[in-house]
Amino acid sequence: MSFTRTLRAVGGAVVVAGALLFGAAPTALADQNRDDQWPLKAFDAASIWKESTGKGVTVAVIDDPVNGNHPDLKGNILPGKSFIDGGRGDRKGQGDHGTGMASLIAGHGHGAGNADGVMGLAPDTKILPVGRPQVGAGSENSGPGDWIRYAVDHDASVINMSVGPAFLTDSDRSALAYAAQKDVLVVVASGNSGETKLGELAASPGVVTVGSVAKTGNMWSKSNSGSQMMLTAPGVEITSASATPGRYRLADGTSDSTAYVSAAAALLRSKFPDLSAGQIANRLVKSAGLPPGKKGLELPDPHYGYGFIQPLKALTADIPAGSKNGPLKTPKADSSSGVGGASAGSGSQQASGEKGEGLGAGAIVGIAVGVLVVVAVVVIVVVRQKKNDRNGPPNGGPGGFGGPGFAPQQPGPYQQPGPYQQQPSGPGSFPPAPPTQPPGR
Repeated sequence: MSFTRTLRAVGGAVVVAGALLFGAAPTALADQNRDDQWPLKAFDAASIWKESTGKGVTVAVIDDPVNGNHPDLKGNILPGKSFIDGGRGDRKGQGDHGTGMASLIAGHGHGAGNADGVMGLAPDTKILPVGRPQVGAGSENSGPGDWIRYAVDHDASVINMSVGPAFLTDSDRSALAYAAQKDVLVVVASGNSGETKLGELAASPGVVTVGSVAKTGNMWSKSNSGSQMMLTAPGVEITSASATPGRYRLADGTSDSTAYVSAAAALLRSKFPDLSAGQIANRLVKSAGLPPGKKGLELPDPHYGYGFIQPLKALTADIPAGSKNGPLKTPKADSSSGVGGASAGSGSQQASGEKGEGLGAGAIVGIAVGVLVVVAVVVIVVVRQKKNDRNGPPNGGPGGFGGPGFAPQQPGPYQQPGPYQQQPSGPGSFPPAPPTQPPGR
């Protein structure tokens, strides 16, 4: 879901016109690619890493396979699985996208003091790579449900899906319910076509749907919108690692924004291990911000959701835990297969005290009474019909009750609500933040 350009390891800085996130120009770092990672400065990553680095948390990246040998990622990538060929997911594939997303989450840089290359927002997080086929490239052999279940069953507590399947099957929806049952937070991209509606995955209950903002804090023009939008994050001019060592990507897209939200969730899951997935989402929502000129929006807004993430505030603010589900709606599983489908290990549970087989005495009595009532009604109808045959046609004339040819009104098709209309972006800028330095490793 990203428009990307590939950069050399050390290249010229990209000059972005318009209001910048930070006021004064920061001191140059040792590596230009690190200096180009403006979200780290925006988030005040140096202060964030004093609170949490994501240690002990596993984030599944459902995407292209991730190159686990990239110098900015080596040691942070688990073997995982490729659903393309059935092998490991930490081997370089044909695409760069998965490696880029992994680097925004768990990159640790390289070189002296790890000052070169890409640093992720949660640099001590482990990445579980789940390689998924491209559309039309063997995707009929697996789908989102398979990828999600694999991630859940391999100890991921956050799932990053910077992908948007065209439609979901019952198995896919059951997998989302399975993730919710297992307390796994699923973070998905809203999409990059500038539409005022979301795809089926992004609109699903139980997921955190993410849009993109620029350095000004205003919406990226191609970020999809919809009533299910929950959060936004930086997604314009984002530098990340390429699958080819020594090369880097420059991208615009909600994919990158999604990776930053997943990283923020990992930071929180590390610092607050007793909070549920919904309570983690609650901290992200309650700490989110809006640019000046948008403070009066009714939230959640179809473009901004509850606003752009502020990870440092999410980590440090006094925010009540709230309900277990937080802002997340509970996804419904396919009733024919139980929560999570076949791999969930159990079907729907019965109420306490009920038997699994046979009918209770109350049910038998109820059936017997019902049969007697039906018999009585039939007898009454037959008697009246015979009487009517003797006394002439029923009231209302030919054609039965209500007049000739009258039939009960049939329900029409369900009318879907219209899409939200595009709202203009206003001026404004993110809060300023000082330059960042990577945590000691």
